[in-house]
Amino acid sequence: MQKVTEKHLIHILETELVKALGCTEPIAIAFASATAKRYLGAVPETIIISCSGNIIKNAKAVVVPMTGGMRGIEAASAVGAVGGDPDRGLEVLTTVAEQDLQIAKIMLQEKICQVELLDTREKLHIVVTMRQGKDEVKLELLRTHLGIVKIEKNGQILFERELAAEEESADYSYLDMDSIFEFTEHVNIKKIRGLIEEQIQCNTNIARDGLSNCYGAQIGKTLLEVYGDDVKIRAKAVAAAGSDARMNGCELPVVINSGSGNQGMTVSLPVIEYAKTLRSSEEELYRALVLSNLIAIYQKYRMGRLSAYCGAVSAAAGAGAGITYLMGGTREQIEHTIINTLANTSGIVCDGASASCAAKIASSVDAAIMASYLSMNGHVFLPGEGIVKENVQKTVDGVVTLAKDGMKETDEVILNIMVQGS
Repeated sequence: MQKVTEKHLIHILETELVKALGCTEPIAIAFASATAKRYLGAVPETIIISCSGNIIKNAKAVVVPMTGGMRGIEAASAVGAVGGDPDRGLEVLTTVAEQDLQIAKIMLQEKICQVELLDTREKLHIVVTMRQGKDEVKLELLRTHLGIVKIEKNGQILFERELAAEEESADYSYLDMDSIFEFTEHVNIKKIRGLIEEQIQCNTNIARDGLSNCYGAQIGKTLLEVYGDDVKIRAKAVAAAGSDARMNGCELPVVINSGSGNQGMTVSLPVIEYAKTLRSSEEELYRALVLSNLIAIYQKYRMGRLSAYCGAVSAAAGAGAGITYLMGGTREQIEHTIINTLANTSGIVCDGASASCAAKIASSVDAAIMASYLSMNGHVFLPGEGIVKENVQKTVDGVVTLAKDGMKETDEVILNIMVQGS
C-alpha cells in the first residue's frame, strides 16, 4: 500500500472542500451546459440533457440559485447556457443577470430543453447536446460534478479523457483510519487554515440565513421553536437550516464535502456549534473539523458520490467523531461514536435533493450526538449486533458494501417511484 503523507491528505481536503452555489447536481448540469455553449459560440436552438438516474433524482425538485425560484433540470441547463461562466466551476451561475433569466424563461416556454434518461451504469453521468443552425456540440461529464471527459463539435473531438473503471479525479485508495487520526493530531494548522476558515464562514452564513428566513419546510427554525435552545438541538438546527436554505434557492455558497453541500454542512455545523458551547480553542475546532471531514470522505469515496444511501448519515458519523474529539474523547471513543452512528441510521435512503434533506440531516445529526454521548459513557453496539463488526474499520467496510452493492435495486425502485409514479 502507498505510504500516506501529509501532502496526500491536504490534497484530499483541497479537492473536496470547495465552494459551490446551490445543489451540486443541477449546478453540474448548468456547468456542462455553460461549457457546451462556449464551444457552440451562440445561444442554442435546442438542448438535449441526457442524465443518469441519480442526476435526475437529485436535480428535478430543487430550486436553481440565481434564477428567482426556477426549479429542475431544464432550468439549470437553460440558465447555464445563457448566463453561466464555466470558469467559475461550481459557482458557474454567479454571473447570471436579469436579462439572462428572461432569455432562459423564453427557452423554457418554447421547450427547447429536453431531458432524457441516459442508458449508463454510472451514477453521475451527464451528456449535453446543443445545436444552433448547422453546428452541434456534444459534451460528456462523468463521475465528478466538474468531470468533463469529452467535447465534440460537428463530429470532431476537441477534448477527450479516458477514465479507468473505478477512477475519479483523485486516487484516495491510500486513505485509512490510522492516517486520518495521525493527520488530525499532527498536521500543521497553518497548512489547512484557509480551507477550514472558509468552511466555517460559508456554512455558518447560510445556516444563519436559514434560521432568519422562511425556506422550504423550515426544519431548522422549527427545531429551535419546538425543542428549545440546548446545544444538542442547536447542533441539529443549524445544519438543517443550512439545508433548508440551500435546497430552496438561497444564493449563498457552501463549502461542500464529497461533492455535496448538504454533507459539507452536516460535517461542519454541528461541530462548530459544540465548539462554541464547550469553549474549545480555535486549534481544537480546526482539528475536529479535519477529523470530521476526512471520516466522511473516507466512507463516501468508496460508496460513490451518488447512491440510494443518504450521504447525511456518513457525514453525521464524521460530525459525531468531531464532537467526541472536542469533548476530550479517546481514539477508541471516537471510533465507537462512528460505530454507534452507523448502527443506528444506515437505513436512511436518498430520494433526491429536496426540502426533506434538511429533515434527514437533523435525524442523522441526532443519531451522531446520541452516539457520541453513548461512547463517552462507555457504551458501544457490539460485534454481531446487526451490521456492527469487531472494529470500526470492518464496520465501515460493511456499510460501504451495503451502500454500494446492497442498494443498487433500491436506487432503481426509488427512481421509478419519483419519475414514473409507480
